[in-house]
Amino acid sequence: MSASERWHELAQQLRVDSIRSTTTAGSGHPTSSMSAADLMAVLLQDYLRYDFQQPRAPTNDHLIFSKGHAAPLLYSIFKAAGAISDAEMLTLRKFGSRIEGHPVPVLPYVDVATGSLGQGLPISVGIGLAGKYLDKLPYRIWVVLGDSEMSEGSNYEAMELGGFYKLSNIIAILDMNRLGQRGQTMLGWNGDAYAARARSFGWHTIQIDGHNLDQINSAYAEATNQTEQPTLIVARTEKGHGFSEIANKEGWHGKALPADMAERALKELGGERNIIVAVHKPEAGTPATHGEQQALTLPTYDKGSTAATRSAYGDALKALGAARPDVVGLDGEVSNSTYAEYFAKAYPDRYFEQYIAEQQLVASAVGFQVRGYKPFASTFAAFFARAYDFIRMAAISRANIKLSGSHAGVSIGEDGPSQMALEDLAMMRAVFGSTVLYPSDANQAARLVGLMADQPGIVYLRTTREKTPVIYDASENFTIGGSRVVRQSDTDQVTVVGAGITLHEALKSYDQLKSDGITIRVIDAYSVKPIDAATLHAAAQATGGRIVTVEDHWSQGGIGDAVLEAFTGVEGKPPTGATPRVVKLAVHSMPGSGKPDELMDAAGISARHIVAAVKAFLG
Repeated sequence: MSASERWHELAQQLRVDSIRSTTTAGSGHPTSSMSAADLMAVLLQDYLRYDFQQPRAPTNDHLIFSKGHAAPLLYSIFKAAGAISDAEMLTLRKFGSRIEGHPVPVLPYVDVATGSLGQGLPISVGIGLAGKYLDKLPYRIWVVLGDSEMSEGSNYEAMELGGFYKLSNIIAILDMNRLGQRGQTMLGWNGDAYAARARSFGWHTIQIDGHNLDQINSAYAEATNQTEQPTLIVARTEKGHGFSEIANKEGWHGKALPADMAERALKELGGERNIIVAVHKPEAGTPATHGEQQALTLPTYDKGSTAATRSAYGDALKALGAARPDVVGLDGEVSNSTYAEYFAKAYPDRYFEQYIAEQQLVASAVGFQVRGYKPFASTFAAFFARAYDFIRMAAISRANIKLSGSHAGVSIGEDGPSQMALEDLAMMRAVFGSTVLYPSDANQAARLVGLMADQPGIVYLRTTREKTPVIYDASENFTIGGSRVVRQSDTDQVTVVGAGITLHEALKSYDQLKSDGITIRVIDAYSVKPIDAATLHAAAQATGGRIVTVEDHWSQGGIGDAVLEAFTGVEGKPPTGATPRVVKLAVHSMPGSGKPDELMDAAGISARHIVAAVKAFLG
């Protein structure tokens, strides 16, 4: 059998299996799978280098379906590679199955979750950076793109960074099948336009007929010979190709074929096959080393001095870099404000500037963790909102990434509300499996940064722009899920809970109230998620169920709500202990520019407002 015949038979099998699985499921995307089947047949037979027995082998290529709705095609590929059985493939979209509606890493051959469009190419940049500059291994990242998703700005952030870093290990395959969900895409079959855009960002481009097997083969051969540029293959295809009743016809996006129609389609496609491809395995190799792991020596600060927690983040990240060769630094062109520049100057080979491209910033972090690195990505906390879809998808990917957001709240001062993160705690708390930390002084911040590296999942550190007093001794330990009772006595009447900048306002209020004969318990809730429920319960009991929370954040979803949730029933369990009375002091009106003290007072979160809230509580 000739190579063209082998490719054709495999492509037909991929189409047949995409139809079978979606018809069995009663839902899914067979037509989007059928358009790319020829492209994938040639790739699987001759170009992919992957050991399916060892999916974590460091020299394996990476296959990312950015058009995640074409998951039936991906699962058909896994079946053809002998990685999953036909029976498992047919559990597509069934409850409890690994064969979900869009790819997720519950399958070991899937690196990252896709399906929210515009994710695959940006993540491939992170993997490509790891391969070229850190692993120094010859694996390639094959990214299957849909033409509809080329409207996503994140893809052009990826093209810009991929071209800038000359990531020749990325080969993107654009399945230009013309039809989107509701009709023709913006550019239809205008392959020249897609190619011109990619070339403008420094990519090598190739335009082909995506159903001409010889052209596909030639394109892959040309792409794999590139040494200085990533490649975009623009493949003109036909949605639903192979079955004449639906090929290039509108109205079939995301629709499974009914049984009678599926039967006709299988007949036209030549029936079921059971081809198993002996996928080429990669050559053996090990990633380059970047030194041995050392004991971590964190920076320390003198108690009573002042320091910004954002600066402590930079110092601690640099210390982590010295101790951990797997730590990677990323920033969105504000490293002289987040202080990631300390790491960048000390370890330039492990620092990757992402410029003003926050979606790409998070995506690169996800890509680096695919290769086992510990990425720390930093920017102004407000700008993570721009990348929130990448953060929530990172949780679905079970990704281990560390995020640091500086310039939080009205306390940043004169820059005004466009730079003030007032939603970030709510945003990050809502992410599945996340950890949210908000240190109140420099020694605490350094300790928490040290813990972030090995904390699984998405870890977010909120740092403060202003210098604040160092209130903890450098020898003190802090734990994720912990808190610190900073002031207490046997006669405390109200509990005041703060973190970060507002803890210092709470301490000022303590002194003012004490002079009036009122004692309060002050808690530093530096671990916002998970929150220290036990300490809060004990404080509520000791202070008559009276709690005041104070935060430099909108009143929704931040520290106040985290404290309240410590007293509510979760996961079907009844609440524990009596529910306290809680007063939330938070930002309620749109701030403007001004001095930090002016803005905090205007927002109602300064010491005098805490004093007033406590006195009102006590009548």
